[in-house]
Amino acid sequence: MRRIAAHYLVSRGQVMPRPLVTLNDEGHIQRVEQWQRLDTIAQTEFYAGALCAGFVNMHCHIELSYLRGQIERGSGFAGFARKIGQVRGNFTAEERQRALRAADGSLWAQGVDAVADIINGETSLDMKAQSHIRYTSFAEVFGLNSTVEPMQQIAERWSGVSLTPHSTYSLQSDTFAATVTAAKRSNSPLSIHFLESEAEKALYQDEGSLAEWYGRMGWECDFLHHGSPTQRIVDTIDGSQRLLLIHNCFAEREDVELLQTHFGEGVSWVLCPRSNDYISGLRPPVELLREMGCRICIGTDSLASNESLSMVEEMKCFMDIPLRELITWATQNGAEALGLGDEIGTVEEGYRSGIVLLEGITADTNGELWLTEKTTSRRLI
Repeated sequence: MRRIAAHYLVSRGQVMPRPLVTLNDEGHIQRVEQWQRLDTIAQTEFYAGALCAGFVNMHCHIELSYLRGQIERGSGFAGFARKIGQVRGNFTAEERQRALRAADGSLWAQGVDAVADIINGETSLDMKAQSHIRYTSFAEVFGLNSTVEPMQQIAERWSGVSLTPHSTYSLQSDTFAATVTAAKRSNSPLSIHFLESEAEKALYQDEGSLAEWYGRMGWECDFLHHGSPTQRIVDTIDGSQRLLLIHNCFAEREDVELLQTHFGEGVSWVLCPRSNDYISGLRPPVELLREMGCRICIGTDSLASNESLSMVEEMKCFMDIPLRELITWATQNGAEALGLGDEIGTVEEGYRSGIVLLEGITADTNGELWLTEKTTSRRLI
């Protein structure tokens, strides 16, 4: 049994001063109470800072960890995609596995309990099977000339793997529909890169850089009649399907309204602000999503487009938002979106969330907690 005390506990959007958390030997939370005098409670560990549940990283490509530092900042959406194709063949299998293990270890040490991870092959799956982290792996169907069969075979060979379309601009209608059906059959959410670039909306008007590229390649799209990426999703995905929308940099009010109406609580908006900044200097519409009461989650994307996989560094992109709200995005919201909300994501009796310590935070005169540039996280349990 362990007893852990701190200055604060942040969970379910609330701040509790002087928390005392008792856990059994298996890591299940037995009690959450407030301490008055720690010197009267035997064998209690005290930490200066705030406790929270283990993080849920809602978008990662951990298999790309070997590409850290290989693609220059500010390359733009198209330049980033081209550069990946140019450099990804320059690394051995052992170099890729070493980078995978290092990334997984860093995620765990910084307090990540679960990851929604995109895969394009099987290279990360052995590592995941041995990890302390709970990975939900989305086998991404990608390419205008692709079919579902290669990714379906991976999903059939490995547990915890389901299919997802890459985006609304990279799959023809039959393949998109077959991918959605496969995910529905396995009762899995979809994780779709959505409105990451302006070119995605322009494509549906047969304009912009994507349309020009497809034209040069001689590729025709059979889905442009939907009129927009948002309308394609509403037209082709049942409203009962759980949906993770990734990036969302060019989502506007009408997009959010249409999707929220269609999917209700089943849609989650996953923000990866440092990756957006790294690639194109963009910022997701966080103010709009907050105003409209959306479920917001946080992801790190990959080390190909980020300097680290730190959830705290992602949250620092929103330092004008109270810590209790940011922690909800980074823990509870992600757990609920993945169907794990009864097990992890909050610090309360019966849960088996990891316990994470946030150091270097600050409190204002009203008792509201805020991140600072010095804030870090580390796993206690």
